[in-house]
Amino acid sequence: MASDLLSIARSGAQAARIALDITGQNIANASTEGYVRRTANLAEVAASGGALQSGDVSLSGVRLASVVRNADPFRQSEVRRTGSDAARAQAEVDGLQNVQSAVEQANIYPSITAFEGALQQLSANPVDPSLRAATLESARTLVGTLNLASQELGSAQSGLQFQASDGVTQVNAIGQQLARTNLSLARSGDATSDRSALLDQRDKLLQQLSGYADVTTTFAADGTVGVQLGGLAGPALVTGGASATLTMTNGPTGIPSFAIGAAPVTLGGGSLAGQGQALSKLADIKTGLDSLANTVVTTVNAAQATGVALDGTPGQPLLSGNTAGTIALTTSDGSKIATAPAGSVANSRDPGNLTAMRSAIASADPAGKMDALLYDISSTVAGRTVTRDALNTIANTAKTSLDAQSGVDLDREAVNLVRYQQAFQASGKAMQVASTLFDTLLAIR
Repeated sequence: MASDLLSIARSGAQAARIALDITGQNIANASTEGYVRRTANLAEVAASGGALQSGDVSLSGVRLASVVRNADPFRQSEVRRTGSDAARAQAEVDGLQNVQSAVEQANIYPSITAFEGALQQLSANPVDPSLRAATLESARTLVGTLNLASQELGSAQSGLQFQASDGVTQVNAIGQQLARTNLSLARSGDATSDRSALLDQRDKLLQQLSGYADVTTTFAADGTVGVQLGGLAGPALVTGGASATLTMTNGPTGIPSFAIGAAPVTLGGGSLAGQGQALSKLADIKTGLDSLANTVVTTVNAAQATGVALDGTPGQPLLSGNTAGTIALTTSDGSKIATAPAGSVANSRDPGNLTAMRSAIASADPAGKMDALLYDISSTVAGRTVTRDALNTIANTAKTSLDAQSGVDLDREAVNLVRYQQAFQASGKAMQVASTLFDTLLAIR
C-alpha cells in the first residue's frame, strides 16, 4: 500500500508541477501578441487488478492527458477575414490620399482660371507687350502645374508599386515560414508545449498573411495548414511542407496583376488588394489629367492656326505635347500670340482671333473638367474613409472577442497558481505519509 501511495503521490506531484509550468507560461506571455492561453488537461491513471482479478480496476494516480490551447477556430477565421478587409481599406485610403495630394497641391484649377483671365485682359489691348508677356507667363504656369501633377502622380504610383512589391516579398517569406512550421507540426508529439508553441506560430503567421491578401485555410488533423490566395478557387500558396511563389507584374497603366506560377490570383482582401485598387484609381485620374492637357493643347493651337501674330505672320502652335507630363510651351515671345484674324496687318488691334480662342477654351471647359476631376478623387477618398472606419470597427470587435476567449486572464491564472501549488504540497505530504508508513512496517518485529 505504501509503495502504491508513493507512486500515486509522485504522479500527483509531477502533474501539479507541469500544471504550474503551464500557468507560469500563461502569466509570462499575458502580453505576448499571438499567444493562446494553455490549460493542463489532467486524467486519472487506472490499472487493472492482478492475476485472476482482471475485472478489478485500481486508481494509480494522475497524468497529463494533453495541453489544451484555448483557441476558437471560428473566431480566428473571423479575425483573419475582417483584418484582411480592414487592411485592404487602409491601404486603399493611404494610396488615394497620396493621389489626392498630388492633384490638389499642383494648383491646376487656379492656373487654368488665371490663364483664361489673362486672355480676357489681353483682349482689351492686344498690342500691349506687358499684357502679352503676362498671358504667356500664365500659360507657362499652367504648363508647369500640369507637369508637376504628372510627376507627383508618377511618384505616388511608384510608391504604391514599391509597397505592393514589398508585400509580395512578405507573402512569400510568410509562406515559406508556414511550410517550415507545417513540417515541424507533422513531426511533433501530442500534448507537448513545443507543439502548442508551433500552433501559436502557425496562427500568428496566418494572421500576418491575411494582412497582405485574403486567404482560405484548410487544416489537417495533425495541425498543418494549407493556404490558398484569392478565395476558394484561388491557387495554393502553401501545401504541406511546400510553398509556392507569388509574383507581381505591372501593366501598361501601372495596375499590378498577381499570379502563382501560371495561375492568376484575384485578390479581394489585404493590403495588396487595396494598393491595386488605389493604383487603378490613380490610372483613371492620370488618364483624365492627360485628356485635360491634350484638350488645352489642341484648343489653343487650333485657335492659333486661324489667326496671325503681332508681326502679321500666321499663328504658330503655342503648346506642344499631348499629356500632362509632356505638355510644354513652345515660345517665350509674347508677340507670337495670334490675337488678330487671318489676313490682318502687323500690329493689328483687332482681337477677333483672341475672342475665338477664348470662346473655344470656354467651350472645351478645362476648368470644369479639372473641377470634376478634383471632385472625383476627393469624394472617392471620403467614401473609402467611411468604409475603412467601419471595417476597422468590425475588425477590432472580432479581435476583442478572440482575445476574450483565448487571451490570458491573470485573475484566473492566480487562482490556478494557488490550486496547483496546494496540489503539489498535498502530493508531497502524501509521499511523506507513505514514507512514514513504510518505515513503521519495517520496524515491526
